[in-house]
Amino acid sequence: MALTKKGSRLITVDGTTYRWRVRRKPTYAQGLCWTPLTYAVEAAGGEGPGTTLVVTTDQTHPGNWLLVDPGSVRPEHVADAIREARERGWDPARQGPPFPLDRSAGSRSPH
Repeated sequence: MALTKKGSRLITVDGTTYRWRVRRKPTYAQGLCWTPLTYAVEAAGGEGPGTTLVVTTDQTHPGNWLLVDPGSVRPEHVADAIREARERGWDPARQGPPFPLDRSAGSRSPH
């Protein structure tokens, strides 16, 4: 599954360029703050779609319906998640199912 270019941002981590995107509209569960914000990352400019990294954060979606103050996904958070996923075996060039990375509260590994 390839990310759409509209609304996505590019980031270069350790010499490789990636595209990342937060879903514009929350899912029903994110809108009610039942589940946290997620974002997707993939290698940019490859020879075809590879495995997408799906990162679960510890924040609420900015479009939640309960007006809960959301945090923000900053480029340094995305870079840290990419490095952690690469250490855990994510290969963005290889095809396959999405690679989940849970960085929600209590799930982060110590650095």
